[in-house]
Amino acid sequence: MLIRLEKNSSKMDQKTNMISGSELSYSIEGVKSPVRLSSQSNLSFVFSTGASSGKSSVKSDSMMKANGIDPSTLSGFGDMTNPSERITLYKMETGKGGRKVIYQKAPGMNPFGSHKLQSSDKYTFSAKKIRDGYWELIIDKTLPKGEYTFSMSGMGMDAASGGTILFAFGID
Repeated sequence: MLIRLEKNSSKMDQKTNMISGSELSYSIEGVKSPVRLSSQSNLSFVFSTGASSGKSSVKSDSMMKANGIDPSTLSGFGDMTNPSERITLYKMETGKGGRKVIYQKAPGMNPFGSHKLQSSDKYTFSAKKIRDGYWELIIDKTLPKGEYTFSMSGMGMDAASGGTILFAFGID
């Protein structure tokens, strides 16, 4: 069964405090994704590079632009050997009316706090080419209950302003 994931433009949040440290994260509204999946060991997702025919058309370019993707950023995507080089699966943290992915959390000067760099939990997946422009992303292990997102580095209109596009879902 195919289900379209929740797609959101995120905003970058950067907090810095000498005592508590610094945090770079991307957040989206809502503590739960409307897209809910049950926990299972064989989860897979279909990813389209937007280059299935290898040719660009006004109609396909307009469709991508309407979804916040600049077609020019996809040059070379169709020849991508493995989408896992540009896509990361994160478990999101929830609270205060939203969800966030922590890309980097650095310790501050608090002697009782953590003294190492931290980030949100990442999960691995295998990528199998289905046909030109389409890949199946197969999650390597069963995901525990929670909120998740695929993050694509350097994609869409928000990349220039520091945001990124997140494709979110929840596991019940």
